[in-house]
Amino acid sequence: MSDVVLSVQGLATAFATRAGSFKAVDGVSFDVRRGEVVGLVGESGSGKSVTGYSILGLIEPPGQIVGGRVLLEGEDLLALSPDKLRRMRGARVAMVFQDPMMTLNPVLKIGTQMAAAVRAHDRVSKAQALARARDALGTVGIPSPEERLDAYPHQLSGGMRQRVAIATALLHSPSVIIADEPTTALDVSIQGQILAEVRRLADETGTAFVWITHDLAVVSSLADEVCVMYAGRIVERGPAEAVIASPRHPYTQGLLASVPSLHEPGERLPQVPGSAPPPMERPEGCAFRPRCPRATDACLVDPVIQTYDGERRAALCHHPIEPDAAWNTSSTSTASRSAS
Repeated sequence: MSDVVLSVQGLATAFATRAGSFKAVDGVSFDVRRGEVVGLVGESGSGKSVTGYSILGLIEPPGQIVGGRVLLEGEDLLALSPDKLRRMRGARVAMVFQDPMMTLNPVLKIGTQMAAAVRAHDRVSKAQALARARDALGTVGIPSPEERLDAYPHQLSGGMRQRVAIATALLHSPSVIIADEPTTALDVSIQGQILAEVRRLADETGTAFVWITHDLAVVSSLADEVCVMYAGRIVERGPAEAVIASPRHPYTQGLLASVPSLHEPGERLPQVPGSAPPPMERPEGCAFRPRCPRATDACLVDPVIQTYDGERRAALCHHPIEPDAAWNTSSTSTASRSAS
């Protein structure tokens, strides 16, 4: 286990509202090893982005981390003082946001911003900081990096700005980078280039990535491990290739069945019926129960994690799917009536 650089254990994050408190993240646990890419997948509102922000301690009122541990190379980030955690961000753990302009200041040159990021953690000269910034831009495949240092963000394309954001995250060779849907707004060809660069960086530098996305196609081409989230919990985890080839949780199977590339042109896509419940209205027992064709009365009780393949895989389900079972595209009427 010495190669585990990030261990998230029972992480829980709650938000207070006028109607009461609810958990956006509820007992999330997973490990990330050196040089590994872990995909955190789920629909909007599943809790995946809140998980990423919680790892970095970026949750602010009315949100609050209410349980769990986040161990970065054995050190619990949630137990650190705000000042020490602030010093650790960027140096040992960094984040890449969906919109690179959340990272980049539009009125400052790229070189100025990246040099400031270097000097925030290391006592080096401006020239040394700029040299590190130039090298980081080259590392992520930006052509003519010396010239890019003198450019403003608006002079770069969206894909190039996102590469700059990734390069900035790499400036201090962090152990882990949290990436929150950083390629969602990019066209497919640029997205593919960035994913290839990230895969190369993980392999060559040993930096681990937690890649937050709703896109299973991204996970299939990038991730080593995948954690599927639903209603604030991880409902399935395991090696990406195994999970995609033979999902064990009905939700994972439903997501995969609706991927267009897996079907012939013009073929009707199967859909997961219904929609994810709002955090304040999650049903009793298994949160996926109202949408699940396999639901029974047993699903009125919280499911327990079932493990497979020497615990390399796990599913949070009373009725996990046997290999090669097909997604039932019929309505959930029979199963749901027995569970309602």
